[in-house]
Amino acid sequence: MIDYTLILTRHFEGQWTLNGDDYNGLTWLSDTEKPTKKELDDLWPQVLEEIEIEKKAKINAKKSAEEKLAKLGLTAQDLRALGL
Repeated sequence: MIDYTLILTRHFEGQWTLNGDDYNGLTWLSDTEKPTKKELDDLWPQVLEEIEIEKKAKINAKKSAEEKLAKLGLTAQDLRALGL
């Protein structure tokens, strides 16, 4: 199921309201042209890919931080114990 709120939030922030979960509930508040249902539907795979890339980046950042701590002989638990 396509999440129009997620698409709109990521690509059209602050220019719309959505009543319900489908395109028919979209009220366009911007002076720009309202995107068509097809345009939003076509953005859905891109939004899913963006989310997946963000998840992977977060995982990689966590692994990198853990590796740096390990080189210092520390763990994330050690940092928490120190209040960091």
